[in-house]
Amino acid sequence: MAVAWSEKASSMEVLSLSPPLSLPVVLTQDELKKMAAYKAVEYVESGMVLGLGTGSTAKHAVDRIGELLRQGKLTNIIGIPTSKQTQEQAISLGIPLSDLDSHPTVDLAIDGADEVDPHLNLVKGRGGSLLREKMVEGACKKFVCIVDESKLVKHLGGSGLALPVEVVPFCWKFTAGKLRNLFKASGCAARLRNDGKGEAFVTDNGNYIVELYMEKEMGDLRAASDAVLRIAGVVEHGMFLDMATTVIVAGELGITIKNKH
Repeated sequence: MAVAWSEKASSMEVLSLSPPLSLPVVLTQDELKKMAAYKAVEYVESGMVLGLGTGSTAKHAVDRIGELLRQGKLTNIIGIPTSKQTQEQAISLGIPLSDLDSHPTVDLAIDGADEVDPHLNLVKGRGGSLLREKMVEGACKKFVCIVDESKLVKHLGGSGLALPVEVVPFCWKFTAGKLRNLFKASGCAARLRNDGKGEAFVTDNGNYIVELYMEKEMGDLRAASDAVLRIAGVVEHGMFLDMATTVIVAGELGITIKNKH
């Protein structure tokens, strides 16, 4: 899937691995995530209001910010977490926290993604935090997305994995049916996310997640986004269109940085 990006390499900044990161063994996916996260934290400056993302990749960034605060290399940072999980992590690291009510403009947000297409459109929310992520990242001046190269796709939905849609629990099957019919031409299947214990997964906002699986492209992403949001019962979806200003990709050959034009 990364092939779609190699065609656009001329518009990217490619950074080779520095000697300490050049290992004789294959890097694990988690090590690649950590590389991308640490590179993103280089954008953080003292005095910033930061959107703190959710998920395995963003966790590394939050850890790094906490480390730099302890070392005194960053000061006067205020974090706005995108989930209860990230809130607990930030508190444990001593990162001062606030919210959008007190800080409606965010200087920088750092978060991962489940898919990234060549135009920097994203699928997010397979961890279930898409609503708060979209609220915080929609309020930021700069949104740096961090991924390993396995997340690169030619088009959204191209991984064959879920496009999450947060819905109210009331008559969720009815809402799921509306979503499935909306993308009938794309061969859409709609399933309720479970919590691994046989119960419905419940978001931090008390809602459910309906997962959409597409056999074909959705077509016009803007039109698809608008159509999903017009369905009564839908709270938000995991398409983050035209929101990322920078995407940092960690791969076996180093770090690739692509900026929005």
